[in-house]
Amino acid sequence: MSHNPSYRLATLEDAEEILDLTLRAYAPIRELGIHFAAATADLELVKKNIMNNACYVMLRDHKILATASLRMPWGLQPGPFGVPHLWWFATDPTHAQKGDGSDFLHWIEHSVVAEQLKAPYLSLGTADKHPWLIGMYERRGYERAGSADLGKGHITIYLKKTILPHLIK
Repeated sequence: MSHNPSYRLATLEDAEEILDLTLRAYAPIRELGIHFAAATADLELVKKNIMNNACYVMLRDHKILATASLRMPWGLQPGPFGVPHLWWFATDPTHAQKGDGSDFLHWIEHSVVAEQLKAPYLSLGTADKHPWLIGMYERRGYERAGSADLGKGHITIYLKKTILPHLIK
């Protein structure tokens, strides 16, 4: 049994496992009545996400423990700041509080956004109504950078994290 996780881009063969993980991870979001696309995803939406975005998975012993996607500025759903936009971040709730989500986010920020994409920032959006997500991201170095009413029944709070400050004009 391996204790070190591995990371890779998701493939369409991962779609069913990602859907199962996502629906379990987003159960509290549904209970809060917050309308995130991932919270009520179906297999077609998962496949669309894998095909249209950079969808990553974290694995241990060939089992997906976490998933997150980056929407690119040139893609079909760009974020608001012209940099990679993190979304659809989910960790397996049976592994909660073990640091997997934090390790995965760190890998995305450093190995993908900084080393591969050379992006100065990473952005994300979350619901103003969520009781703890904004605070969690702020503790990880994200700063509030705007808000928008996207017609989902909540205000989306945008956060940005400086990844490569020397690239900021």
